[in-house]
Amino acid sequence: MSAPEHHTDAAAEEVTRIHPRSVLGRLPRYAAGKPPVVIEGLQSFKLSSNENPLPPLPAVLQAIGSQTAVNRYPDPMTTTLRTELAAFLGVPPEDIVTGAGSLGALNQILAAFAGQNDYDAPDEVIYPWRSFEAYPICVGLAGAMSVQVPLLPDSTHDLDAMASAITDRTRVILLCTPNNPTGPALAEQEVRGFLAKVPRNIVVVLDEAYVEFVRKEEAVDGLQLYRDYPNVIVLRTFSKAHGLAGLRVGYSISRPALTEHLRVSATPFAVSQIAEHAAVTSLQHIDEVRERVQTIVDERNRVVDGLKHLGWEVPEAEGNFIWLALGENTPEFAALAEQRALSVRPFGVEGIRVSIGEPEANSRFLELCATYTKGPGVS
Repeated sequence: MSAPEHHTDAAAEEVTRIHPRSVLGRLPRYAAGKPPVVIEGLQSFKLSSNENPLPPLPAVLQAIGSQTAVNRYPDPMTTTLRTELAAFLGVPPEDIVTGAGSLGALNQILAAFAGQNDYDAPDEVIYPWRSFEAYPICVGLAGAMSVQVPLLPDSTHDLDAMASAITDRTRVILLCTPNNPTGPALAEQEVRGFLAKVPRNIVVVLDEAYVEFVRKEEAVDGLQLYRDYPNVIVLRTFSKAHGLAGLRVGYSISRPALTEHLRVSATPFAVSQIAEHAAVTSLQHIDEVRERVQTIVDERNRVVDGLKHLGWEVPEAEGNFIWLALGENTPEFAALAEQRALSVRPFGVEGIRVSIGEPEANSRFLELCATYTKGPGVS
């Protein structure tokens, strides 16, 4: 085999004349959770990506292994999955649009309803900040402008400020419940009060990627909101509770007036037949999924209780993660966790998100917190 040819200076000069869209220079880069470092004598644990620490159910793994027709394109309408979901959720299958994870489903929503129109001012998308770090990337790539509304001191959405941020250019509003990375879930009545202030021509997306982990009694019910408000879209995923993050299966639920546009913007064949079959099988074993989710919730509660016992202030945790508002001490804490073969997710100098992992990982994290004296609320 001959050695690969190197680009000539002339060819390199030609490449430099190719300019990407200017928006790319203004967007943050998505920072995926890093894998843990290997420390001799310690088992490494990844607590940086909000992954389910448990593998898919045995029946799901068997279903994945049984799929052989990968030489064929999948059903672009994911009919089997939508039918199964419709029966499970009690909604018409026509109201469900699948995507490559909830992120893929979100991109389809933004492509349909927000972007650069035929005038100088782009559409606006309002969302809380800090929240899911992909939001500004998705909004910017859609051609829209981000309107970030700071969270309240308790790490919850400032819904009054979000309502005040609405302008004639607002097209989409994103609500993240539980909020990633801080943890609190929105309450039913506060969201209904907020929706009463939102014009019906604005799409409101309720991102419920972690809904299965919520135990807050007054938490918002996305499905009921979608039934009551024609401008609401609910986002969900199989990545977290079902442990299928690597297969990329998500979906949105909305009324026909919205889904007709989402089917146009949907990425063809976004959900593979392997992913569809795995998701369907997992739904058919939902009681086992719920049992696994409860074990994670129990571990989350143990971690939260342990932190509070140590004197740490922790925001309401309704996802499969907790948030430490460490401020300028964030990089130091992340480095200390790394020395203990734990990978956590630092956010600049704001704080650290720690996913709930295996019991041994959670205990090691609590041991670190017991020795660290610069945490929020720790004297």
